[in-house]
Amino acid sequence: MTDQLYQDRIVALAKAKTGAGKLASPTRSARRDNPLCGDRVVIDVKVDNGKIAEIAHQVRGCLLCQASASALASVAVGRNAAGIEKVRLDAERAIGREEGEAGEPFAAFAPVRSHKSRHECVLLPFEALKEALS
Repeated sequence: MTDQLYQDRIVALAKAKTGAGKLASPTRSARRDNPLCGDRVVIDVKVDNGKIAEIAHQVRGCLLCQASASALASVAVGRNAAGIEKVRLDAERAIGREEGEAGEPFAAFAPVRSHKSRHECVLLPFEALKEALS
């Protein structure tokens, strides 16, 4: 299962660590935990005129959660809450929760589709960001 799930594109996203760290003075922050697997995500954002100006994340969790947070950070700047929901739909398409083709960078998560117990690992950074933007 591990070889099938952790393909090169997912590993590359996790290793990129786009947005990893903390913001010095975030406008908002939120933490989400997945009690089933132990993943924890903290998202910091600076919001300007309703749009994300900066984003950072701290992930204590599996490679899927790290890769998802990195992918999310790579596309979040400049988007408002509605724009982030559109990006989330892309992630949900990749894992098979929504119809249609997933765009980049979330198409990399297609191998997770058949591992339903791991879907929440991919979506946890979105939950933290949604909370931070609410």
